[in-house]
This record gives sequence, C-alpha cells and structure tokens, in this order.
Amino acid sequence: MSVAGSVISVVRRHFISGMLVVVPLILTFIVLRFLFEAVDGVLKPILEDLLGYYRTGFGVLTTILLILLAGILTANFLGRRLYRLGDQVMIRVPLVRPIYSASKQLLEGMTGAGGTSFKEVALIEYPRLGLYSLCFIAQRTTIRIKGETRQFATCFVPSTPTPVSGMAVIVPADQVISVDMTVEEGVKFVVSGGAATPATIGPRIAASKATSEEVR
Repeated sequence: MSVAGSVISVVRRHFISGMLVVVPLILTFIVLRFLFEAVDGVLKPILEDLLGYYRTGFGVLTTILLILLAGILTANFLGRRLYRLGDQVMIRVPLVRPIYSASKQLLEGMTGAGGTSFKEVALIEYPRLGLYSLCFIAQRTTIRIKGETRQFATCFVPSTPTPVSGMAVIVPADQVISVDMTVEEGVKFVVSGGAATPATIGPRIAASKATSEEVR
C-alpha cells in the first residue's frame, strides 16, 4: 500500500471512530434542544468572541476537526478509558439514555462498527405504492396480528443527505425486495442524493439462494 493510501486508511479509521463518539452526542443534543432552548447561532458568537469575526464555513471545519480529534483520542489507551467513562455516564442519565443509545446503535449499524450492522439493503414501496425507497433491514421478526402470525422486516428508511435520520417502518416480509448492495453502497446512494446509483441493481444473491433452497 502506498504512503497516500496508508494515510487515507488511518484518517478514515480515526474519522469513523470519531463519528461513533461525536454523532450520538450531536443527535442527542438536537433532540433535547426542543426541550430546553434553541441553539441557533451557538457557534457564531463563540467564534466571534474568540476571533473577533465569523466566516461561513467555520462551523463545518470545526465539526470535521472535532470528529477527527475524537477519533484520534479514542485510538489510545487513555482516550478509550475517557470515552468509556463518558459513555457510561450518558447511558445512565434517564432522559438522555434512550436517545443517546439509539443514535449510537444507528450509527454503528451504518458503519458496521461495534460488532453490529444492518443486515441487508432493500427496496420497499414507500411513501406510496409505485414509488420505491432504499432502506436498510435491521431485523426480521414475527408479529401476531388478529390471531395470525406473519413475517415482517424492520426497515430504516434514511433521509438525504443525512442517512443518520429517517423513518423506521415495519414492512411485511413479502413486500421487501432485497438487493445486491452493501450497506456502504447504500449509504453512498443516500448521501449522494441518488447520484451514486449503480447501473444495474439486482436481487440479493444470498436471498435468492436461500429462496431456492426453501423451494427444494
């Protein structure tokens, strides 16, 4: 691997580690702000006090640097200990715990970190019949409705361009079309607004084989 490739690999690893630390905190804050106070212009007055002026783009740059810094810090022993301590504190606060834990699990599902990930990428007819939305299948489950047992899939339909927000829907298993895309390819599709669409999207091979074996 070239030097440039090695640097990119290290930055990517630290960036993902930083996202796992920072994004759940950010999502928690976004939800709780409706209960406490609006945060419009939080960064602007801080930078104006520190620098004496504010320019568009400072917020984006500061966020990127914060994520990378968090990823670098958690790569060493002391940083991991501090992160675990902070994580334990967050999951013990009654109001914060469900928001923080859920957002963290969602991000781990997107990145495949922490030993968890979404199972499949699929298409469902959403938000109405005739329109298809890409989704990530979290689990397949059995639900008893009116005395009848049916198979369903819990699906997360991400929004564009921020795949960490969206809708969670429960869809009958026979209405879910599993496609041959990785979770990473699915995330690229969402973030790009559909620009990163493969030339051909086919059925998921594993799903097709499983169906053939069941028929036999």
